[in-house]
Order: sequence, then C-alpha cells, then structure tokens
Amino acid sequence: MPEDSLKAIALEVVSCRKCRLCGTRRNAVPGEGASSARVMFVGEAPGEKEDFEGRPFVGAAGKLLTELLNSIGLSRDEVFITNTVKCRPPNNRPPRKDELAACREYLDRQLRLVRPRVICPMGNSAIHRLINPDQSVSELHGIPLEIGGRTFFPMYHPAAALYTFSLRRVLEEDFRKLRGVLDAWD
Repeated sequence: MPEDSLKAIALEVVSCRKCRLCGTRRNAVPGEGASSARVMFVGEAPGEKEDFEGRPFVGAAGKLLTELLNSIGLSRDEVFITNTVKCRPPNNRPPRKDELAACREYLDRQLRLVRPRVICPMGNSAIHRLINPDQSVSELHGIPLEIGGRTFFPMYHPAAALYTFSLRRVLEEDFRKLRGVLDAWD
C-alpha cells in the first residue's frame, strides 16, 4: 500500500462518492496549508465560494480568518485549514450525521499526517466532531484543552462574527490567547 499523504487524501476527496453531498457540489474542498503546520483550523463545511473555487475559507469568513491570522503574526501558508465535511451542504445547512461519518476518515488522516501542536475547531459542528457532542462553542471558546495527548483550542467560526458583530471582539481575543499558547512552546 502506498504511503498516505495530504495529496493522496485530496485526490480521494475530489472523487469521493461516499454521501449525498457529492451530487450537489461543484468542487470538493479537501483543505490546504502547510504539511507540518503547528496549527490546524477545522471549520464546519465549505460555503458557496469555497464550493466554486475548491479551496477552504475563501469567502467573507475566510477573509476574516486571514485577518485574524495576520493579527497574531501567522499567514495562511503556515497553518492547515480544513472542514469537518469536504463538500458544501445544500443551502449551507449544517452537515448531517451520515455526511460527517463519510468524511470522518479524511479529517482523521489529515490530523495524523499534519500532527499540529494545536487543533482549533471553529464553531459547534467542529467542536462536536472533535471534542464533545454535548458542549458548545459558547462554553469552550478560548480555553486550551488537552485531550488524548492533543491540544485543542476551540473558537467561534469566523462567519459567526460576520452576523453577530460583538463576536468579532471575542474572536480577536481568542486569537490573542492562541498566540500566547503558541509562544509558550517557542
């Protein structure tokens, strides 16, 4: 069996037919970034612009994510960005359990290959998938958690700050805390 790689996962994702989302997507969105990133950001699912371009976080939420990264001295090239599911759900609805299950192995393999120091689940779908299905972003955001030998740093999804302006300050503060976590390891 050939060695697993991010490129192999991306090729599998773009031809995936494991769930109904393949029937409505334009492009699958495998994820992108540094193969040895210290930080991995995991969102919910691709949106309309991401579906069009085949890249994660390229719409308005992506622009905000890029600004937040830059505010703490990081660039998109230094991190890995992906989602819990790799295809856009119709009308941007939340992913269903079977869709999350179909993409589970892709995200698990990405985490295993990149081996980030910090995993940042953004929003409830990512928190439920990676940390605990019974806890919410409002409970966990901005708190580093050690789980199974990994450090998780949950935060609000950047899209939430586009709809609820007060969350932008919360996100900015959480990114400053993330910088502190990273600096503690340097």
